[in-house]
Amino acid sequence: MKIMRYPSSAAEACISAITARGLDFRQEDVTAVSEILADVKARGDDAVLAYTRRFDAPSLAASDLRVSDAEMDAAESQVDSEFRKALACSAEQIRDFHQRQLRNSWITTPRPGVMLGQLVNAVDAAGVYVPGAKGGMTPLVSSVLMGVIPAKIAGVPHIAMVTPPTKEGTVNPHLLVAAKNVGVDIIYKAGSAWAVAALAYGTETIKKVDVIVGPGNIYVTLAKKMVAGTVGIDMIAGPSEILVIADEQANPEFIAADLLSQAEHDVLSSSVLITPSEAVAEKTLSAVRRQLDQLARKPIAEKSFEAFGCIMVVPDIETAIDLSNRIAPEHLELMVASPFDYVDRIRNAGAVFLGAYTPEPVGDYAAGPNHVLPTAGTARFSSALSVDTFMKQTSLLHYSKSAFDREAGGVMCLANVEGLGAHAGSVKVRCV
Repeated sequence: MKIMRYPSSAAEACISAITARGLDFRQEDVTAVSEILADVKARGDDAVLAYTRRFDAPSLAASDLRVSDAEMDAAESQVDSEFRKALACSAEQIRDFHQRQLRNSWITTPRPGVMLGQLVNAVDAAGVYVPGAKGGMTPLVSSVLMGVIPAKIAGVPHIAMVTPPTKEGTVNPHLLVAAKNVGVDIIYKAGSAWAVAALAYGTETIKKVDVIVGPGNIYVTLAKKMVAGTVGIDMIAGPSEILVIADEQANPEFIAADLLSQAEHDVLSSSVLITPSEAVAEKTLSAVRRQLDQLARKPIAEKSFEAFGCIMVVPDIETAIDLSNRIAPEHLELMVASPFDYVDRIRNAGAVFLGAYTPEPVGDYAAGPNHVLPTAGTARFSSALSVDTFMKQTSLLHYSKSAFDREAGGVMCLANVEGLGAHAGSVKVRCV
């Protein structure tokens, strides 16, 4: 990680590297995932079990593909009260936030004889992907909460969860307790692209769903991209990222800790500080180097900082905000004295964290908003996973005869301009 001045060619190169990363896929990965999807579509359970035995649980029996009631009951005794308390608190706060997103069906009568409206319904089935324990990380309990709770609030009748099993064919008890807490209907021991394929196409055991959500590795992301259209998905997510805007009063130790919180995710993660203060820039760099030495995932964070981390010194906070809108970060922290003064200037960000005591991890686990957020600049046009992800809107229209007669001429005119005579004829035949 280096300090650079903006504007400069070095700063522009850093911005280009950050905004260009993350959503490009190697052809060999595309080919491999395509073959997996086709295999699962053709062979169903046999393919899912073959991949699961090859990559995750060598001895998994077909009868164990679904997590049993006995496994769910056993998990209850394997977690402690501290976890239960934290889980309950986070779930309640996430429910409260997402409950406010729920839309209602509506009807209006905008003109005499005309009734228009919209039916709002949940999809019939949703699949939530939850990553397993790989690469030094434990299973992501928070992914269960963030994926399932909005689906439950939307009113989805059937919610399935897929997660890779351990080598022994088990699922982490914390995941199972979390899933039971938020109301998952069924859990399957399957991961990667074959789990996504099973949810998209259906197998003998795994029921086809309408929407698939949740984070995962490159194979999961590619599989979701390829099945989009067959099913709905939340988004094509790239590596995690954070951008901190800090003024001269910001605490460099806080900033460094927050940059590290994202750098430890992945070597492709991006961590950026933009500040008008030379002193804050220098002190933050020193704090990053010092805190990095204490980090268990130091090798990952070091590579992340080297490739996609930087500190930019800018003329003023306004320039920092302009740069942030250009980068459109997943997580934006406003670590300034009066963060609310700048909220109306923020146009492109997945989530905005206001003030010194609102670090990004509170959003990951407990605050309430969803942590499945747009990355790689896609916050320019997309939003967080929400209740809307699991909802669909159907338009309602009704015309009386007098209303139809009043508007028929205009409809026929437009249809004829477009050269669609049958459209015009559908209206004309009623004009008697």
